[in-house]
Amino acid sequence: MLKLEPRPEPSRGWSVGSPLLALVITVVLGVLLFLALGKDPVRGLQVFFWEPIRSPYALGELMVKATPLLIIALGLAVCFRSNVWNIGAEGQFIIGAVLAGGVALLAGKDSSRWIVLAILLAGTIGGMAWAGITALLRDRFNANEILVSLMLVYVANLVLSYMVFGPWKDPAGYNFPQTKSFEAVTQIPRLMAGSRVSIGLLIAAAAVLALWIFLFRTRAGFALQVGGLAPAAARYAGFSSRKALWTALLVSGGAAGLAGALEVAGPIGQLNPYVPAGYGFAAIIVAFVGRLHPVGMVFSAILMSMFYIGGELAQSRLGLPKSLTGVFQGLLLFTLLACDTLIAYRLRWGRAPRTATLPARVAQPEGGA
Repeated sequence: MLKLEPRPEPSRGWSVGSPLLALVITVVLGVLLFLALGKDPVRGLQVFFWEPIRSPYALGELMVKATPLLIIALGLAVCFRSNVWNIGAEGQFIIGAVLAGGVALLAGKDSSRWIVLAILLAGTIGGMAWAGITALLRDRFNANEILVSLMLVYVANLVLSYMVFGPWKDPAGYNFPQTKSFEAVTQIPRLMAGSRVSIGLLIAAAAVLALWIFLFRTRAGFALQVGGLAPAAARYAGFSSRKALWTALLVSGGAAGLAGALEVAGPIGQLNPYVPAGYGFAAIIVAFVGRLHPVGMVFSAILMSMFYIGGELAQSRLGLPKSLTGVFQGLLLFTLLACDTLIAYRLRWGRAPRTATLPARVAQPEGGA
């Protein structure tokens, strides 16, 4: 029989190999899914894994999708490593987009290009303020940060809806719930002509380096990780759990808000009800598939953006629902959770234990032997 046997210590090899095995299993399950839907599995895999990288323009679009995912995931990694469970990055993304959009709407045709910095700063502050609500409730009232941050996502959605259906609604927009298009001066600068890749990609690359230095080369980063792994040891060493809570949530919220600002002042160019694209939730998968390591999250963000683009192409070219993107994301997450079992356990073949048979009881004559 096949059984799980605890390892003497966690396997470093499987810590790296588990995401790769999870990806292989996801691909196999994807083939079965395409067959069940009556579609050519080879064509389906081509749409998801080849079309997003087949040309320079496609690679550019891949980077456009990967940029917000990576930035949000980097912030979430700070939270998760410090054992603070911020599940509401989507709400912080939305509020960052709303505040950035508000600053962009103030711009006129004669505004300076430096307004882009104000837009990005407003988005970052918006995300930090929204995450700060969770930090405050956890710090003062010991509220569960998972529930608080998640519920605030719905509140953020309502704030966005109120603004685009109400005071910021474009009067010349034929009654569509959207703001007017932002002035060209507010657009995030692009890296090259003919591509939508913006300086957000450079910001994401700088954030990867900054997080690596913070986590592995600074005392503050070390304190956060010790607090997440061993809270009692952190208290004994004099590390403040309260400071770790606020630092983790504000960094995470600021990163999500920055991603929201880059999105509305970049590819979208206005505020509308479709700003929430699920990046905040997908970034949770990016963070864990990337093993909460800055470099690992680069590759997982690219993989997740391939799922986004593949889902859009599957809708237009194969006639499949766009929700297929979420299906692949969910498959990757659950297969990763299953494969992570191999880090602490190993599979062993062994014989099933025999059931001991008791000898039949000899009947005794009445009155003794």
